[in-house]
Amino acid sequence: MRMQQPVAKYDFLNVKLHDGFSYGNVAVLKPDAAKDNFDIVQMEWGFLPEYLRDREAVERFRKGYKDNKGMWHQGYTTLNAKAENLFINEEGTKKSMYADAARERRCLVLSTGFFEWRHIFPINKRTGQPVKTSVKYPHYITLKDQEYFYFAGVWQNWADKTTGEIVPTLAIVTAPANGLMTIIHNSKKRMPTILNDDLAYRWMMEDLTDDEITAIAMTQYPSMLMEACPIDKDFKTSDEPTTPFSYPEQDLPAYETAFDI
Repeated sequence: MRMQQPVAKYDFLNVKLHDGFSYGNVAVLKPDAAKDNFDIVQMEWGFLPEYLRDREAVERFRKGYKDNKGMWHQGYTTLNAKAENLFINEEGTKKSMYADAARERRCLVLSTGFFEWRHIFPINKRTGQPVKTSVKYPHYITLKDQEYFYFAGVWQNWADKTTGEIVPTLAIVTAPANGLMTIIHNSKKRMPTILNDDLAYRWMMEDLTDDEITAIAMTQYPSMLMEACPIDKDFKTSDEPTTPFSYPEQDLPAYETAFDI
């Protein structure tokens, strides 16, 4: 992709971290109408369906709500879109909310690294068995020798019917975890779809079939090209959230550093 220079000049590296559940803006590469160039824009992380009327409806959609009969309706997390379900929902019963965006509105999310939690079940000293509740250890994951890289994303404009505001919203595509991320993100065993330059160009610029879109979305970036380190549990409030942190070996066992995938 011939875009390293304009991307490198874009000032997005001064943000310490993006917390998805804050639903803030992130830096996104969006193709222009002719698909012969791109713009770097801000989009709200958290894909929103068009039918939501206003911000109050968005809040209910994301966090859940209790109806007039006292029945609780679970909220939806649309920060991520599973590669396997871009076109049909997980139950296989209806069209996915991401289907049109996957076909028509693909983008790239700029990143310098991302955070995941490794779940460890300590051994109960009395019974000798693992306890039922895990202890979570945050990790920071980067790509070797790369200052920034690209996540596959899909986007959609959402209109506030009350104010008339138009908000571009997005979801980051995720795939099954590779060898490294199976150990780090060992609860859900997922990872963001990280694309090299060639696949990033195809994802953003080319006209693709549904099968081609799914194949690129399912990309597992090689473990050998990634690095992960434990960080402090209070990293979200730290001035240096990505600083490595050492935990006792008995609390956080070491993992292998060589992987096939």
